[in-house]
Amino acid sequence: MATTAAKPLITVLGASGLLGTAVARELAVRPVRLRLVGRRPTSVPSGSRADVEVRIACLTHGDALASAVDGADAVLHLVAHRGNASTWRAAAVDPAAERVNLGLVHDLVDAIRAQRPERPPTVVFAGSVSQAGRSLSARIDGSQPDEPLTAYDRHKLAAERAIEAACAEGLIRGGTLRLATLYSRGSDPTALDRGVVAAMMRRAFADQPLTMWHDGSVKRDLLCVDDAATAFVTALDQIEVVSGRHWLVGTGQATSVADLFAMISKAVATRSGRSPVPVVSVPPADHSMPTDVLDFVLDPAAFQNATGWAPRVPLSEGLDGVAAAIAREF
Repeated sequence: MATTAAKPLITVLGASGLLGTAVARELAVRPVRLRLVGRRPTSVPSGSRADVEVRIACLTHGDALASAVDGADAVLHLVAHRGNASTWRAAAVDPAAERVNLGLVHDLVDAIRAQRPERPPTVVFAGSVSQAGRSLSARIDGSQPDEPLTAYDRHKLAAERAIEAACAEGLIRGGTLRLATLYSRGSDPTALDRGVVAAMMRRAFADQPLTMWHDGSVKRDLLCVDDAATAFVTALDQIEVVSGRHWLVGTGQATSVADLFAMISKAVATRSGRSPVPVVSVPPADHSMPTDVLDFVLDPAAFQNATGWAPRVPLSEGLDGVAAAIAREF
């Protein structure tokens, strides 16, 4: 049996968020040392085989980040700034957003350089498919030039390039997973999910219409957070393949917002016993973003072919799961 000292240490930054919680659950079944770092308490997954350390920390303060990654064999950087708005909208108005979304990556690289580990640690960073900006292709496959349209996406792209520069330097082995639109299927506390699926689910349970800021033809690639978590674990296992570049992670399936909202309305009606709420078009809100009217559907073939990863949760199954979880709140 391996001793505690022989077990690899994996640090998860942002472990108390939706993605971090799902990733922690995947890693907890492994015989590793797991350091879960978040701004809120992170629950230790039941039946954990890992030796789990939970830290509550604000990573922008003092040496909190350097301490969190000290001695780590691998770091999963899943932190994103959240204000009262959703992540990408907060980035446009909150000066702290750049410090978190980009500055922490520079801090991470600086900390590893200062600590001089014997072996370059693994670093996998959570990016977003929207970093590509406006694409002329039906599916984003990574060949398009990046032209980010929002502050959030500019932060993410700059952070991704900092990771790649550190790889080229030989300081780390790492890469970025650019994720499709995430949603929970209710495996973890629903309060962690502040995305469009959960927001519309709550509106439907409150018997309110589901509102679109366009005609509903805008398409998204919807990825269950549980599948995103397995992608990060796969990247850890195959870092020699993944290192040095970014990868697109999603289902490759295009779902229009109109169809998504209709599915949400039906899933909630099945749980509530009421008639499905209507789906209606309304004028865009003042805080709408250019990316709200763009299609973001990706081609995950490169990551799938390189690593063998594939999504496992069909959208209908995922929506039914989150509907069942949110139903318990009403």
